[in-house]
Amino acid sequence: MILLANGEGASGIATTARLLAGGSGALDAIEAGIRLVEADPNVRSVGPGSWPNILGELQLDAAVMDGTTRRTGAVGALAGFAHPVSIARAVMERLPHEILVGDGAARFAREIGAETDATASEAVDAKWRAILAAKGLDPERLSADCSQPLIDLARAAMDPELVRDTTVYLARDAAGNLCSGASTSGWAWKYPGRLGDTPIIGAGAYADTRYGAAACTHTGEMTIRAGTARAIVLYLKLGYTLGDAVAAAVKDLKELAGGQLGTVTIHVVDHREQHKVVCIDPTEPIFYWLWTPDMVQPERRAAEVA
Repeated sequence: MILLANGEGASGIATTARLLAGGSGALDAIEAGIRLVEADPNVRSVGPGSWPNILGELQLDAAVMDGTTRRTGAVGALAGFAHPVSIARAVMERLPHEILVGDGAARFAREIGAETDATASEAVDAKWRAILAAKGLDPERLSADCSQPLIDLARAAMDPELVRDTTVYLARDAAGNLCSGASTSGWAWKYPGRLGDTPIIGAGAYADTRYGAAACTHTGEMTIRAGTARAIVLYLKLGYTLGDAVAAAVKDLKELAGGQLGTVTIHVVDHREQHKVVCIDPTEPIFYWLWTPDMVQPERRAAEVA
């Protein structure tokens, strides 16, 4: 067994480890851990404590993947619900589809009785209002006026100091199943409807019990363009070592023209339960969480620099 999560996953890592140690399946344990992160008001990258889009709306993305069946479930631009990871899993288990977005995702969430949570925290709302006020804009008018141009505003509001992070979990259970889960609010002050890599299967996360699983954080636009998570698993399938597979994926990313590549972080577990976490050009140390059965508790470790 092994459990790997990024630094944002701190709130749920101990619970997921405990469940795995007790014999729970990987997907059950991953979902339980991520739900705790989604409910943590101190986390700014998912849930009610996270940064909204430029209109002040929380639009959340999530995905899960069963590496044994290779079934996936994902939701994107979902508003008004507390636990997108559970809704993503329900998509996988209750529909013949893989991804639902926007109003369709919300309709499905209502139909299955998913827990609602439609409001941002007071601290997040205050930050959003301050940003608009600094640009001479009235928040209520902006939200109500559908004709208001947003392209330049969304670009100008971009703040590299705010998280563009994601909660990602990769786990292999006692039965050998390897699964992935991810949840995020995406880019702070994003253009409404923006999808990052999280709900794009094979970009933000991918799991195949036969070879390995990978998940990415930070600027999803880059890993979408390179199909990074799926590429790493494919490199493993082709016989690359874990280190060579990650290096090849990093090379793919660095060959992209334009975009913001710095701090993109790759997390990988292979079928031999080896792991690797690397960050491209970090501005500060990047950390992740690791648990294996020989550990008393999950350990926080520093990612390598790519």
